[in-house]
Amino acid sequence: MTRTVVITGGTRGIGLALARERLRRGDAVVAVARDPEPGRRFVEEGGERAHFVAADLSSVAGTRAVAAQLADRHPTIDALVLGAHRLQPRRTETAEGLEATFALYYLSRYVLVHALAGALAGGVVLNLSGSGLTAGAVAWDDLQLTRRYSSIRANLNAGRANDLLGVAFAERHPDVHYVAYNPGFVDTRPFFAMAQPWRAVAEAAAAVGGAPPERAAAALSSLIDQPPAEAFSARQRRGGTNRPIDPGLRTFDPEQARRLDELTNSLISGRA
Repeated sequence: MTRTVVITGGTRGIGLALARERLRRGDAVVAVARDPEPGRRFVEEGGERAHFVAADLSSVAGTRAVAAQLADRHPTIDALVLGAHRLQPRRTETAEGLEATFALYYLSRYVLVHALAGALAGGVVLNLSGSGLTAGAVAWDDLQLTRRYSSIRANLNAGRANDLLGVAFAERHPDVHYVAYNPGFVDTRPFFAMAQPWRAVAEAAAAVGGAPPERAAAALSSLIDQPPAEAFSARQRRGGTNRPIDPGLRTFDPEQARRLDELTNSLISGRA
């Protein structure tokens, strides 16, 4: 069966490995990313079932435009894989005045999954983040991290927000299989946005202990073929298998999920 698979961050790392895997299986794959040159290479390599959409997903308005384009071209989307992410060593604001990590890592995923919910009915959403971790928390009093910014804190803030996103989304759209997915430590070198010497440290660690993107993509791909039955679930890759993550962890609290959903709606309203 030919599926339509949309992958944000689909021209590098795990996203590219998964895109290639799904093309080999006969699917139509739409890679969404910012840089058109890797997108051009992906289309040339993948042939007529490979598609690329250039987009700045750190922009709410841009993400909404991409979602409208995808929904128009693909009324049925069998799998939406949310993988676009970029480390920000220093606090940076987007043109819309949003903290860049939060905008790309969380808000773009929120906008896309809700805008494409109709096309995804019966399909699966795979949100790649640090699900299952209990470190960090949503910065409720300062979502944009205007105080005490660090790259680690920004990633944990957005990562915990992604945990809650899945819970709230599943309550609203029980006909979509939503999976919060932790791919584990994957060798996705080079780490472009990291400053030295941390970039060198991260790349050395990835070379020693990181799984190849292809191995992570194979485990992830199995969830496209056989998604969990629940409207919301969480999985973590361990070797070549996907192990369940306890949905009762505090990072999946339903009340906090509803609270964040309301705050997010308020935050993005007016950003056409």
